[in-house]
Amino acid sequence: MTRIPALLLPLLLPLLLLSCPGTLAARTADFQHHRYEEMVRALFAVQSECPYVTRIYSIGRSAQGRHLYVLEISDNPGIHEALEPEFKYVGNMHGNEVLGRELLIQLAKFLCEEYRAGNERVTRLIHDTRIHILPSMNPDGYEVAAQQGPEFNGYLVGRGNSREVDLNRNFPDLNALLYYYEKSNGRNHHLPLPDNWEEQVEPETMSVIKWMQNYNFILSANLHGGAVVANYPFDKSREARIRGKTTYSATPDDKIFKKLARTYSYAHSWMHKGWNCGDYFDEGITNGARWYSLSKGMQDFNYLYSNCFEITLELSCDKFPPASALHREWIGNREALISYLEQVHHGVKGMVYDENNNPIRDAEVAVAGINHDMTSGADGDYFRLLLPGTYTLTVSAPGHQASTKQVTVGPAEAIVLNFSLKAAPKAINQNLKSQHSNKKAPSTTKVSLSNPGPR
Repeated sequence: MTRIPALLLPLLLPLLLLSCPGTLAARTADFQHHRYEEMVRALFAVQSECPYVTRIYSIGRSAQGRHLYVLEISDNPGIHEALEPEFKYVGNMHGNEVLGRELLIQLAKFLCEEYRAGNERVTRLIHDTRIHILPSMNPDGYEVAAQQGPEFNGYLVGRGNSREVDLNRNFPDLNALLYYYEKSNGRNHHLPLPDNWEEQVEPETMSVIKWMQNYNFILSANLHGGAVVANYPFDKSREARIRGKTTYSATPDDKIFKKLARTYSYAHSWMHKGWNCGDYFDEGITNGARWYSLSKGMQDFNYLYSNCFEITLELSCDKFPPASALHREWIGNREALISYLEQVHHGVKGMVYDENNNPIRDAEVAVAGINHDMTSGADGDYFRLLLPGTYTLTVSAPGHQASTKQVTVGPAEAIVLNFSLKAAPKAINQNLKSQHSNKKAPSTTKVSLSNPGPR
């Protein structure tokens, strides 16, 4: 190897850095806060760099009319491929919690650059997953917070949307309905919305709900700030709130949610250490209600309304960190963002067909011992996140006989397990119809107010 004389290093260093775009010095300039127009330009720049594996679309508009842009990254953007899971990241739900917004912009750039460079891990992820990135769910609130800037940003200024509504207290309260059903062995998944739900939510919330209706998301994370911890459902306590008392509120999938939260925490550079921002969370994770009870939040809504498992990631003590801190935060979160995304490929997945090999949508997939069912998507494919172990799955659909199979899940890629359902005799058909009609929910549920904490 030829040695470079020491006297020449000051002259050659700028050239060496330019020829190595991945170096720290070359990258540091990329880390800045993005106002709305700058964010949009950054997303379209990624789309221009990787046109064959990206797509930009809007899920709606904010209260002030700003588009809620999503960047999709996939080997066939715009198309759902059977057995390819849908994943989403959502940032900046609270307008003044800005780190998630910047991390997701950087993640989009990173995935594009590494794909072009031939990174095998990133290439496999893009070929096998349909990734959706919404950097800002609350662009209006962000603009209010950004006007003050990092130095003077308050705890609440810009938190809500332009109408000062906290979007993470704005989803229909399906927890109350589930907790009612648990007492009577009622429906445990895909709970119905109230009749007048569209009148009760903000434009940003409505856009996200309709987004969830249009895509069969399987895994998601919602990026916040104000603490450093991976928070998992349920956020809302089953018990009446008592001042100073918090109670753990477990979902039927508590074990997998803990695994998902730990995946992020331990891949993060310091979250897993527990002590952050003057708080301590063992392993850097917490059950939401154990921390404090929150009603009408987005992560609980995902779990109760769709097939999607979502956790809330609190990523920084400072809600609006200075631009100089963004590079360190990116390095601290980069591996965690990728590792968490990879979790969508664990458990069981497969197709549900009828006797003529036609796919069946909305078939119910039940796992013995876990009181939370999933449904097959429009193409007849289903996905069930599970820890390693042996499980008994039962798939049922109106007009068909149920089918039960046993499967052993390992620690690697999801096991493929297909189901073919035979047509049910007419008498059974009528019983199935009456059972489904008995699962209809009451039109109204009681809701409660909750504490405005970081998430």
